[in-house]
Amino acid sequence: MKNSTKYWVGFNLVKGIGPVRLEKLLQYFGDIQTAWEARSYHLTAAGLNDNLVKRICEIRNRVSLDEVEQKLRIQGIQVLTWDDPEYPDRLRQITQSPFVLYIKGDLLAEDAWAVAIVGTRRYSPYGRQVAEKISHTLARNGITIISGLARGIDRIAHKYALDAGGRTIAVLGSGLDNLYPPEHRALAEEISNRGALISDYPLGTPPDGSNFPPRNRIISGLSKIIIVIEAGERSGALITANYAAEQGKEVFAVPGKITAPTSKGTNLLIKQGAHPLLAPQDVLDLLNMTLVAEQRVIRKALPSDPKEAVLYQAVGDEPLHVDELCSQVNMPIEEVTSTLALMELKGMVRKTFGMKYVAIRELKAGYHNKLKQDREGR
Repeated sequence: MKNSTKYWVGFNLVKGIGPVRLEKLLQYFGDIQTAWEARSYHLTAAGLNDNLVKRICEIRNRVSLDEVEQKLRIQGIQVLTWDDPEYPDRLRQITQSPFVLYIKGDLLAEDAWAVAIVGTRRYSPYGRQVAEKISHTLARNGITIISGLARGIDRIAHKYALDAGGRTIAVLGSGLDNLYPPEHRALAEEISNRGALISDYPLGTPPDGSNFPPRNRIISGLSKIIIVIEAGERSGALITANYAAEQGKEVFAVPGKITAPTSKGTNLLIKQGAHPLLAPQDVLDLLNMTLVAEQRVIRKALPSDPKEAVLYQAVGDEPLHVDELCSQVNMPIEEVTSTLALMELKGMVRKTFGMKYVAIRELKAGYHNKLKQDREGR
């Protein structure tokens, strides 16, 4: 972990400090360590009320962040924050993205093509059959399946993704040391070995009911498409679908009998504009699997020539103008612009505005890891 990571974890331990308040603290103090170590009157000046200031002081006095960091390390849990380039790019783009992610397992570049499958805990035989088929087919085609490890449709989605030899990610509504439900521990272990367990709740957080609706924004935030298999009128799966709509994601819903309670929610989603899911191919078509396959092949061979390698090292997480890149790499502007255009097609960089470019974060992190391994002779 980076030296500053423990301070992010510290704020994550303070109830009432969310993305909005932490953003204000960062703007006021400039960096996370200064904010964490600030005196109480400075915290008040930064806009925190007395209760929050007291909570921060209490946590600072009671908790050893070094011990928390050691505990995370012992349990094999990685921590990603807003400051980390490995933080999922798609999740970073949502409103109020979690400022800390606890991860057991691995997030890979291929998870950029992820589909969330959610639904009721009390599924029908029809819902089970559809969930099995959809998750198995998508995973077999290289699509990462994301769900919430809950009983019912979630469990089926994870299990059949693994059975197909694919990857799956579970987003929890508790700390990673408080797996829920307890009967899914073996499944969770398998997911961490062939995908990832993710939570934005610190260790020790119990699976309280109030935790689950907020975690659904992470499920939808990590996904390109959300599929609702079966859901009642007040199902948590509908909360995920609502987050997806707010985030501009495509939503599929499986149509069902109008008399079936478990189909009331999905039929309502279709009425409101969700795509009716009639076959797994509907999802594959929307994902444009030809493009997915091409980009995956390209990613394995990055970068393909010395010019791309030089430019890829220069492009960072903040938008950089073409003129600045030319100056840094000492290349003619025609070569820089033509090479950047090809790199954009490959999914290596993204053009923002005013001839500025940024690196795709997940790919950049993977590239740096590869360079490090090459230097170490592995």
